[in-house]
Amino acid sequence: MDQQSSEDQRYQSKPTRKRRQRSRSAAGFSNLRADVRKPCYSILKNNLIRQPAFSEDRLENLHQTALRVLEELGIRVLHKDARNRFAIAGAEIDETTEIVKIDRNLIKMALEAAPSEFMLHGATSEKSVTIGGDNTVFSPVIGPPYVSDLDFGRRTATLEDTQKFIKLSEYFDIIHVQSTNVEAQDIPREFRHLKTTESQLLLSRKPTFIYARGSPQVRDGLEMVRIARGLKEKKFKSQAFCYTSINTNSPRQLDIPMCQGIIDFAEAGQMLIITPFTLAGAMAPINLSSALVLQHAEALAGITLAQIVQPGTPVVYGSFTSNVDMKTGSPAFGTPEFFHAALGAGQLARHINLPWRGSAATSANTTDAQSAYETLTSAWGTLLGGANFMMHAAGWLEGGLTGSLEKFIMDVELLQIFGEIFQRQQTNDPETAYEAIASIEPGGHFFGSDHTLSCYKTEFYEPLVSDWSNFGSWSEAGSKTTPEIANAAWKRVLNEFQAPRMHEAQAEELSDFVDSRTLEGGALPES
Repeated sequence: MDQQSSEDQRYQSKPTRKRRQRSRSAAGFSNLRADVRKPCYSILKNNLIRQPAFSEDRLENLHQTALRVLEELGIRVLHKDARNRFAIAGAEIDETTEIVKIDRNLIKMALEAAPSEFMLHGATSEKSVTIGGDNTVFSPVIGPPYVSDLDFGRRTATLEDTQKFIKLSEYFDIIHVQSTNVEAQDIPREFRHLKTTESQLLLSRKPTFIYARGSPQVRDGLEMVRIARGLKEKKFKSQAFCYTSINTNSPRQLDIPMCQGIIDFAEAGQMLIITPFTLAGAMAPINLSSALVLQHAEALAGITLAQIVQPGTPVVYGSFTSNVDMKTGSPAFGTPEFFHAALGAGQLARHINLPWRGSAATSANTTDAQSAYETLTSAWGTLLGGANFMMHAAGWLEGGLTGSLEKFIMDVELLQIFGEIFQRQQTNDPETAYEAIASIEPGGHFFGSDHTLSCYKTEFYEPLVSDWSNFGSWSEAGSKTTPEIANAAWKRVLNEFQAPRMHEAQAEELSDFVDSRTLEGGALPES
């Protein structure tokens, strides 16, 4: 919960800043050891064959039905300026009901204007990522108000917790972009966006996440990114340097802050992820194909608005369709329904030639077996569906209410395994294979062969937290569980972490901006 006025005053004082140091880039926790392979996961190409949920004619039927929904039923748009922009573009507006009916030709023009592939820039080219094509980008968990670890259990998140996740996200190169991670409840709401955005920019070179919670907060966030990257306004607006997530208010509604977020980010040329929150049986029809039709219609409406505002706006087709527990009404994740919905969403995104965002999610309340197999199910559906951007890829628990530090590390292990699976196997010269086989007599072993000794340090994936020892060795080492190993891992990473350097002039300008906006009272979220 937000703190009282005494704490408000505390955050109006000039913050103390430590000297910024150069970070160590890491490709997995094993990078702390010099004698193991050092893979690079900063650029991932998903070479897996995409798995379809529907035949091509059925897919086209779903697309056409979504267009019919927008043409004949429309979508309620609560934002006056957004309705005006739709009207100028040729949509039919009913101001009494606030329903906007969008002609399919207008949608077609919007889809033609939206780029199928684009760059999301970090502070350096090495930290920039390509969105679209066969590229796969992983983001950490975004938005939980709670944090958990084995030391203190589940609790409200603080700015220190937010910064822990940012450091972990910067350290592991399998995580490609930043986020706000857990929400710092110890920072008053009017200052929270300033402190979390500042933390991302000071502790990471990766692309920045900014919440779309009203124009004042968005303007602050965009300006901070521009300052930190040392960009003039024109240069900043010409390329994407940050991103946000827009959720429709299903069924068939775009609310005021989300419409404003689309407008603000489109005008600034920054990346938008348009994601309907269509839970089958709750905010969407219970049948999955029907839920996907609703998802598709709502996503198309948001994408169209973005392209009306600024043709060519980098936009990602987002999906989060799953089912609910019909006994309790709670969202369910990592289910067979989530898996199939992901495959269908990937098909629909490819059908309109846009990058697609999926998720790795679980309903589990702690880092147990349920959290592992539900996350794996979600991730496999998302990756086999061909996702270009996997949101909530590390640290998600409790249906998105909690960010877990141990789960973050465990998820990094899973993501690194996917990174290895994506790599095409290198085939050795047949002569090499023959010589290796010939060097050992029948019934012998290859443990001590020249071939094994020459490459054993680099040939296999080095696990992050998995323990491959036998029961006896595992017992002698303390019988540590995976969460316990993960607990030690995130602590060691944080202990080793060094913040990246920022140009002194940019650092000072960023500091002055945050201080100035803090003294001015910051900006509350808008609804």
